[in-house]
Amino acid sequence: MTPQERAERSAQAMWDKDAASKWLGMTLDTIGPGTATLSFQVQDHHLNGHRICHGGYIFTLADSAFAFACNSYNRVTVAQENSITFLSPGQPGERLTAQAAEVGRAGRSGVYDVRVTGADGRTVAMFRGLSRTIKGQNFEEDET
Repeated sequence: MTPQERAERSAQAMWDKDAASKWLGMTLDTIGPGTATLSFQVQDHHLNGHRICHGGYIFTLADSAFAFACNSYNRVTVAQENSITFLSPGQPGERLTAQAAEVGRAGRSGVYDVRVTGADGRTVAMFRGLSRTIKGQNFEEDET
């Protein structure tokens, strides 16, 4: 199996069980080894009291992209620590896109950066996720 096929199968196995991302209206746009892109359309129920996208939804979008990227090797991997910096607001009706990319991986630890952009390409937020690989696989595969 190629690394790309492994990433796709792992993503499909996760997506099939990911009720939270689907409930928020996210789509899994691209997947590859150590990378993932997810997006969603900002709707009225995503808006806070300032009529901009609530930061919690932006964080969740980034966190989901991070999760798919760090699980692309078919080894169950979870968040160890995450941080986000908000740079510009998500606007009503616009599509926000989170692009996750692996910065480094050693042993059971990984570092991933996620850039969340607005429809016009501006940076809405920067997210850094630290991952930890635990026991298990996202789909059954020989580990030889």
